[in-house]
Amino acid sequence: MAAAAAPAPAESNVEFIRARSDKREYRRVVLPNALECLLISDSETDKAAACMEVGVGSFSDPEGLEGLAHFLEHMLFYASEKYPGEQDYTKYITEHGGSCNAYTSSETTNFYFDVNVANFEEALDRFAQFFIKPLMSQDAVLREIKAVDSEHKKNLLSDGWRMYQLQKHLASKDHPYHKFSTGSWETLETKPKERGLDIRQELLKFYENYSANLMHLVVYGKESLDCIQSFVERLFSDIKNTDQRSFKCPSQPLSEQHMQLVIKAIPISEGDYLKISWPVTPNIHFYKEGPSRYLSHLIGHEGEGSIFHIIKELGWAMNLSAGEGSDSAQYSLCSISMRLTDAGHEHMEDIIGLVFKYILLLKENGIHEWIFDELVAINETEFHYQDKVHPISYVTDTVSTMRLFPPEEWLVGASLPSKYAPNRINMILDELSAERVRILWESKKFKGSTDSVEPWYSTAYSVENVTPSMIQQWIQKAPTEKLCIPKPNIFIPKDLSLKEAHEKVKFPAILRKTPLSRLWYKPDMLFSTPKVHIIIDFHCPLTSHSPEAVISTSLFVDLLADYLNAYAYDAQIAGLFYSIYRTSAGFQVSVGGYNDKMRILLDAIMKHISNFEVKPNRFCALKETAVKDYQNFKFSQPYSQASYYLSLILEDQKWPLAEKLEALSKLEPDSLAKFMPHLLSKTFLECYIHGNIEPNEATSIVQEIEDTIFNTPNSVFKSMSPSQYLIKRVIMLENELKCYHQIEGLNQKNENSSVVQYIQVHLDDALSNIKLQLFALIASQPAFNQLRTVEQLGYIAGLSLRSDCGVWALEVVIQSTVKDPSHLDARIDEFFKMFESKIHELSDKDFKRNVKSLVDSKLEKFKNLWEESHFYWGEIEAGTLKFDRVESEVALLRELKKEEFIEFFDQHIRVGAPQRKTVSVQVFGGEHLAEFKKAIAEADTPKTYRITDIFGFKRSRPLYRSLKGGPGRITMD
Repeated sequence: MAAAAAPAPAESNVEFIRARSDKREYRRVVLPNALECLLISDSETDKAAACMEVGVGSFSDPEGLEGLAHFLEHMLFYASEKYPGEQDYTKYITEHGGSCNAYTSSETTNFYFDVNVANFEEALDRFAQFFIKPLMSQDAVLREIKAVDSEHKKNLLSDGWRMYQLQKHLASKDHPYHKFSTGSWETLETKPKERGLDIRQELLKFYENYSANLMHLVVYGKESLDCIQSFVERLFSDIKNTDQRSFKCPSQPLSEQHMQLVIKAIPISEGDYLKISWPVTPNIHFYKEGPSRYLSHLIGHEGEGSIFHIIKELGWAMNLSAGEGSDSAQYSLCSISMRLTDAGHEHMEDIIGLVFKYILLLKENGIHEWIFDELVAINETEFHYQDKVHPISYVTDTVSTMRLFPPEEWLVGASLPSKYAPNRINMILDELSAERVRILWESKKFKGSTDSVEPWYSTAYSVENVTPSMIQQWIQKAPTEKLCIPKPNIFIPKDLSLKEAHEKVKFPAILRKTPLSRLWYKPDMLFSTPKVHIIIDFHCPLTSHSPEAVISTSLFVDLLADYLNAYAYDAQIAGLFYSIYRTSAGFQVSVGGYNDKMRILLDAIMKHISNFEVKPNRFCALKETAVKDYQNFKFSQPYSQASYYLSLILEDQKWPLAEKLEALSKLEPDSLAKFMPHLLSKTFLECYIHGNIEPNEATSIVQEIEDTIFNTPNSVFKSMSPSQYLIKRVIMLENELKCYHQIEGLNQKNENSSVVQYIQVHLDDALSNIKLQLFALIASQPAFNQLRTVEQLGYIAGLSLRSDCGVWALEVVIQSTVKDPSHLDARIDEFFKMFESKIHELSDKDFKRNVKSLVDSKLEKFKNLWEESHFYWGEIEAGTLKFDRVESEVALLRELKKEEFIEFFDQHIRVGAPQRKTVSVQVFGGEHLAEFKKAIAEADTPKTYRITDIFGFKRSRPLYRSLKGGPGRITMD
């Protein structure tokens, strides 16, 4: 008898709802094992990607094995029966220009990667083995429990994690939402052992839940759909279908006893926060009507008459966000979150009263169809003119819609509500009641007055009841300022036509130059989108000459953004984005989005800049927040602290945080008002305009800005002579000398220590760049594997490239609770010594493969206007102006000989190399104080130098030359 043929995959001709600009091809396929797949063919792509979503998450963790789903996610990266080499998958992906990761959420676990298109089939085969026959060796199990534990320890002092777990803790104990989900040494090693459990056997048992019928796969390639389908059928059909039932969680995790509460919690960092939440019917049930979107738009609005505008003007809050969110289709929370000022903390009841007052207004005022229609128009424009993103982002976003929506809606999800249903909106509005509210209030002011401790993160808290009658009293005594719904949005684009580019322009060119400004211009030649990106860089050299100048400029920028917020909020809703931020030599305004109403927004920003005044009430609120933000640096991760000290060592114009905090504490409104005219009295505007805009309009925009900034009566801005142009530079370290800076962590309650080893190599130069990039490509995965996976030194461990003002370097970072920074630094040196033989023994075949991989990555096309714009602006800002950088570096790469590469390694990178220049910054956490005392008492060994005075050290070192205004480059005159 002939064997029965395997059932053929089911193909369906789905008519996908898609963006008008989307040229990709799509196909839905269901394999015989019930694995549902979305295939995407993009003939223009140079990266391929895939994402698998498994319908098993932390809610499925067995009782007493908290974190098992997350632990399994980690374990699948190790090895498989087909590819038994440890970390073979990660190694292959990294060596072929890709990246990979995974995450565990409540009901799903997602695995994803991208890779150069030429290597897609092989990468996909390795990926498929996660779900077919992973090995999960005993040795790997023990090592990866340590990695999970290290990840948990990294989060122990993070307020985000702490408050999230507290909210879960105060939920129904029989609901999986209540659980701890990350996992730790205690939950995955100590407690299972006490119960006589073999954790590897539990892991294998749990893996049986990974059934093909619970999986969704998105595959994105350059090949035809037929070709991609043949890959998928061949590689994924062996995943077992054990016909598992998908996890269905109970409905709401909050019962009556968990509502009508105020939870007072003590955070780690400075700052008071308020979060008002209600359990609501999930939006997914009514995604065509979008009731929660409508309400979030109004409650979270920041224009005049909004909740936020009123509490901001009263000096009570610094920000506000509102929205419905959940990681389950069965329950959801609608929340309003805000950062309070000290005054806001005192007026918490008034703020809650005002929120309920606004909800009351929405009920009395009725539902407005014009507001719904406005949101529909904004959403439709956003959907049809969406920017192309990297394939890895596209597959991870798209896979999440597959289990929730019918196939024709996979590409759109819930992003296009179109059915006006006031009854649905009123239904959700009724759920935002005083009977169902729960309030989380974070403040260090509660120290000494709490009576409970959350078990996993030890967060101190207390719970008080808040009855509807109490809230009624709060409503009555709330501020009387007039609340109102927003006015029609003037920024919604009407003209989405494309401007004609009269000549092919490959690179930005100078279109206009005066003593006050210079304009770089590039029309959009690639994306055919009605969008533009404009950068106005205010070069004001006096803004960085002292800590006082830096702080004053920062507050000036913060105040500008604060003044603009109510007016420009509508622009952001309508797809126009702007940012104003301080730079090393002034400040920068960046605006992007649809070109139609761009000038209205830009004009408003420039008028605010030229007519700047200090409003004392807003100054005080912003200063208070800035002080807390500076104080919070001590609570940042130790590797961030190490990175800060490194920047302080390297950069010639960087002021220490302590000096900036001191300057900030002394700054008053009148002193800022007097100081700003001086700081802005020398200014030059470097302008960049790129996108759907004609040259004459670009020129007129800059002319108008010049007139507004320099020629407005009473303007404090004055022109600057070329000699005053200020350039940030980097110190040059000494050959064959290893410098150390050892310091205690700023928060000794944090057990983590960290090291950043920095190896300075060269000033921007095409040939040296490609050699260093090639080394980083070859070494990054082995470094991660050795330092994290094999030696288990810490969850955060990696080797990467770093550039400071065009000075290129290698940087190795480790954060650890298990070893002190001196030991970590020695292990990094040991890795380089071990890796030396790998470089010297590199085969011709491997060398060529790595070169090809780097070439492929360099030739990756820009995905959207913003990527292209940021590349060209980066060249202008750095002063390098190598607009053909990719082409020139690729040409050199193709000619590079293996011997030249090895010689470069021997000269600059290997331990003991004649031109190796190193700084090791070591931050000692609370676990390693004894080691710190020992380390600072030790005498320096030959060819090492201990940096005890950072500024004395900096003064003793020469500087690299600046790339701006160098020989043959465009200077200001």
